[in-house]
Amino acid sequence: MPLNEKIRPRRSFIFTPGLKPEMFPKALASGVDMVCVELEDGIAPKDKNVARRKALEIFCDQKMPNDVEVILRINSVRSSFGIDDLRAILHSKTPPPAIMLPKVNDPGDVSIVDDLLTERGHDCRLHPIIETNSGLEKVYDIAKCSGRIETLFFGLIDMAAELRCKLAWDQLLYARSRVVHAAASAGLDAIDGPFMDLEDPQGNIKQAILARDLGFSGKGSIHPKQVADLNSVFSPTEDQILQAKKIIKLFEQADTGLVMVDGKLIEKPVLREMYRILAISNED
Repeated sequence: MPLNEKIRPRRSFIFTPGLKPEMFPKALASGVDMVCVELEDGIAPKDKNVARRKALEIFCDQKMPNDVEVILRINSVRSSFGIDDLRAILHSKTPPPAIMLPKVNDPGDVSIVDDLLTERGHDCRLHPIIETNSGLEKVYDIAKCSGRIETLFFGLIDMAAELRCKLAWDQLLYARSRVVHAAASAGLDAIDGPFMDLEDPQGNIKQAILARDLGFSGKGSIHPKQVADLNSVFSPTEDQILQAKKIIKLFEQADTGLVMVDGKLIEKPVLREMYRILAISNED
């Protein structure tokens, strides 16, 4: 099933500070699908240089796991810290497998990173964060500007600040929807930002369900105790897995563009989502 090859679970992610590499193994063991080593907002300006050095040593000293996607979030490429981050990655012989790009305003922010990585020969994937009004306006072009891009992250806190709106689901629904649509247009995953109230687990679950039903593939966490709920919400149910197997089997037997499944007409474009369900559930 060729559609399965690039599909991987991205149900949950968590940040771990680049300044404290001893926390990296704990993040890997938290059950998340994605771990992001942090160099941006979570690091004070006075600590940026030390954090950068320690973060890159993680990728030099440790073998990256196959079952967890590891990302390095650098500072904005429009800032001096971001330029220093990028320069350090280009000089490294063991670059991170993926780079998260914050505050992406237009395709140029991604293209320059892509060009420099290509010139250096680094095979790093890219994960832009859409968290500015300019980025939201140009999100469709951003989504398609580089073959290295695999996801679009939605930065809800910065976006709410940019829009001067309440940090709530309804007020950010248009922005979230636009990111989801742009990601879908480019065949990318869309990842929602974290639910910020650690003392409200039901609120985290409720918002994860809303994000899933809107089209997001996963959601961020601010603490490991949120991870299990996120993985549960964004995992296919047994009924969905059985239905996906049935639909795939019928299409393979029918050799046509549409089939009848339990009295309902199913068209071939649905197959991609069926393969995705099986890939995320680790079933063939």
